[in-house]
Amino acid sequence: MVTLAEVAQHAGVSASTVSYVLSGKRSISVNTRQRVERSIRELGYHPNAGARALASSRSNIIALMVPLRRDIYVPVMMEIAIAVATTARTHGYDVLLLTGEEGPDAVRRVAGSGLADGMILMDVELDDERLPLLRGGGPPARAESRVGADQPAVLIGLPADTSGLTCVDLDFKATGALCVDHLAQRGHRDIAVIGEAPAVYERHTGFAERTLDGVRARARELGMRLLHRPCEGGYDAMAVTLARILDERPGTTGFVVQNESALEPLLALLRQRGRAVPEDVSVVAICPEQVAVQASVRLTSVSIPAQEMGRRAVEQLVAKLDGRGGDEVVLLAPELTVRASSGPAPAAP
Repeated sequence: MVTLAEVAQHAGVSASTVSYVLSGKRSISVNTRQRVERSIRELGYHPNAGARALASSRSNIIALMVPLRRDIYVPVMMEIAIAVATTARTHGYDVLLLTGEEGPDAVRRVAGSGLADGMILMDVELDDERLPLLRGGGPPARAESRVGADQPAVLIGLPADTSGLTCVDLDFKATGALCVDHLAQRGHRDIAVIGEAPAVYERHTGFAERTLDGVRARARELGMRLLHRPCEGGYDAMAVTLARILDERPGTTGFVVQNESALEPLLALLRQRGRAVPEDVSVVAICPEQVAVQASVRLTSVSIPAQEMGRRAVEQLVAKLDGRGGDEVVLLAPELTVRASSGPAPAAP
């Protein structure tokens, strides 16, 4: 391994000068800095992570908390995680991935150990147990709980109360309203929402609850009839859910689906029942674009901007670490792409 002393000798400067170039703690002339940086590149020098952390009081690591639950759609979570990792590297940070369901304990562990300079949290619930710690609101008797001021954090998701927090998310309330608008403009009056697994709503997960709020509010404004049915996903669960919807509301002609695992089973079951898409029923999905375009019927959809969410979260966190950013809520506007799965409501018999 190339040492700092060898870089100094190659560049014709002192070891302390090389250290100052790496840390940025002192002003170095442009010519000297360029000479040192050229030697670093030519020799392939990589600073020792432990020594660098001691010198700078930073680990140059971002902790990413991604609880991998059975009821979440892992490909979307991993797409966000990859975007976080690749963006972090462009800013000189590595990513520590935490996949357990540890909740507040994981926040305390990361903050208390100095493992990471900041953290990004996913799978955010409306009343997430981790949030008081991030706001620095732990009880007085437990100083280790008050990590907010010393541990910059960004949420990918939106809790009920965003005060004292930095959040990045798709505007899921606007997403739900946009899906309803699309169906209403095509004459649909009876619609059904096929949602995530019941456990997602039991946890009051932000994205699912906010989508439902947007759907319900817009349907109410437009005088549309609405059913919401959670679904575990998969063929058998979807068969039960669809049968229940059509038994309760046989006149349903529009479906909003926020459950990637239910989409293909729904399309297959509608074919079995002799309901053509989009001639008899229309389907609008909230899902990754790849899922929409590869379905057996190309789906009209609002895409999940996973890469943009991951990138923006890192940029917000780096700004905080550099002392440039404050608390902010960044909501990405939804975009609906019309494809083959939605059309005019069928004429009443």
